[in-house]
Amino acid sequence: MFYQILGSMLMVLVAAALVVPLAIGTSLFQYAFNTRTSIGYLLEQSLYALNAIPSITYGIFGLIFFVNFLNTGISWFVGSMILAIMMLPTTTLSTYQAMVAIPKIYHENAAALGLSKSQIIWRVTLPQSFHGIVTGSLIGLARAIGETAPIMFIATAFSGVSVPKSLVEPVSTLPTHILELAQQSTDPQALQNAWGASLILVLLVSGFSLLALFARSRLTGRGQK
Repeated sequence: MFYQILGSMLMVLVAAALVVPLAIGTSLFQYAFNTRTSIGYLLEQSLYALNAIPSITYGIFGLIFFVNFLNTGISWFVGSMILAIMMLPTTTLSTYQAMVAIPKIYHENAAALGLSKSQIIWRVTLPQSFHGIVTGSLIGLARAIGETAPIMFIATAFSGVSVPKSLVEPVSTLPTHILELAQQSTDPQALQNAWGASLILVLLVSGFSLLALFARSRLTGRGQK
């Protein structure tokens, strides 16, 4: 299962690297400029709507737009982009809620000291909401690493791949590996391997979730100090 674990981790970590800057920028835009405007309301509702879209819809979108229209072929990087889109609402909302929870007196004190709006963002808003960024990213990773439908047709191959040498090559992942083994459930060895791969996947999801809980408790306490 080495290549399946490697493929899964590669895709979700690249997805996190793509989504974090966008989530921070969207949260800052919403928090600093659009808190009480119709645009801000529309943006917030759009994030909630994106979060509620079934994962298979993302996969169909990736298949139609990237694979068929842009002719990218089966590409792990395209899969990472689709997973990043899936992670965006969770990471953005977590970051935004952390920003909203910052006591107003922090910003008032910073403004009284003569800091500009950009300086307040860099020295107050972002450090105080760092726990929300980390927590949202880890929760998004926990969700993304277990997904099969969004990447099955656009990013993964069921066999015959190892380490990708370019952005436009497929990878093998744990969810698709489990799916393949489940189709051979009449074979005792395949069933045993499917249970083993499932255990690894559950441990990875649990690990990201526990890291999110640990990071939230530690970083929130540190921010309040």
